[in-house]
Amino acid sequence: MLVLTSHETLHDPKFLSRLKAKGIGKFVAFDVPLDLAKQRYGGHFHAVESDLHETDDLRILDFNGQRIYQLFRFDELGAAILQEQV
Repeated sequence: MLVLTSHETLHDPKFLSRLKAKGIGKFVAFDVPLDLAKQRYGGHFHAVESDLHETDDLRILDFNGQRIYQLFRFDELGAAILQEQV
């Protein structure tokens, strides 16, 4: 899953709380460069981005993991971030 958020970091407690509320407490994440995501998703990115508000700070850009890995090479992503909430 590729998420677009207004939070500054994946470690932001509010962001983690939102994910936890959606049943996502344990994950491996990569920071995707914003410009690269814009380039690869084009109009879809802009549609999702335009619907991102302070009150709705978490939007799903892509649910399809296979497509995400086809669009981005590992060397284009940041280091893996491991998160486990108890």
